[in-house]
Amino acid sequence: MLLVEIPWASRVWALPFLSVLAPSERYAARQGKRHKKITEWAWQLLLQVRRWYPKREIVAVADSTYASLKLLFRCRSLSRPVTFITRLRLDAALYEPAPPRRRGQIGRPRLKGERLPNLSMVAEDPTTVWKPTMIANWYGSGEREVEIASETAVWYSTGLFAVPVRWVLVRDPQKGFKTQALLCTDLEADPQKILCWFVMRWQLEATFQEVRRHLGFETQRQWSDLAIRRTTPALLGLFSLVTLFAHERMRQAAGAFRRAAWYHKRHPTFCDALALVRRDLWAQESFCGSSVETETVKVPKAFMERLTDALCYAA
Repeated sequence: MLLVEIPWASRVWALPFLSVLAPSERYAARQGKRHKKITEWAWQLLLQVRRWYPKREIVAVADSTYASLKLLFRCRSLSRPVTFITRLRLDAALYEPAPPRRRGQIGRPRLKGERLPNLSMVAEDPTTVWKPTMIANWYGSGEREVEIASETAVWYSTGLFAVPVRWVLVRDPQKGFKTQALLCTDLEADPQKILCWFVMRWQLEATFQEVRRHLGFETQRQWSDLAIRRTTPALLGLFSLVTLFAHERMRQAAGAFRRAAWYHKRHPTFCDALALVRRDLWAQESFCGSSVETETVKVPKAFMERLTDALCYAA
């Protein structure tokens, strides 16, 4: 999904643009096929996006499921690297960078230097320098002040790759959540920007909720597997299409969206965008002028507008 700022919604939306079917390990075993891990699917999609946009900066944000050394190494190894941001375990094995090779030194090059303390110890260390930072749109609850600490290190696990990362520790001065760690494959990235990027990932969950509630996602009634495979990407794509169709109209009719007396809504939601698109589509087909030869019944304009509004939100 593409995380993009929607001006008339005053927040970031996650717009689906590319999807892939990732069967479970149990399904693959039942079908007698080799199971492809979700991190492999993620790498394939990231590589495809990089081929589509070879010169654009790409920042991928994901949860801890994608904290794979192999995936991170691949993203860094591209000629035009993909910046990857995800969670990092507090007990991850972090090391100093490998020392430079001496003249005439033989043997394989070292992958890492000396072992560094676990981030759980760094978080409890009284000498750790914490920087107060204000983060906007903190998981949909407005601004929130947190404290961050950041450094660079090499993440390594025996038999796997050694990946240089920038780690970011985040803690809440009000003790509202436990101290957590993030990583970024771009060593020069600003720690505050890394945290802002990761917080934006929450919008993916909001998009899935909206597609389930309003577009029938995960409730298909097809009996054919092929039909289900076609319907799911189509519904995800429909979310993005509705957003694009409503974009110009929302800008022109700023503030003109449905509100309830018991709920103060300052900005339009996807439900409002969907109702606006429905109104425009229905107006072209159903609300055109009647022919002179047909029987017509005059309906008051106010009643027609009220009925149309109710149908747009109830359909």
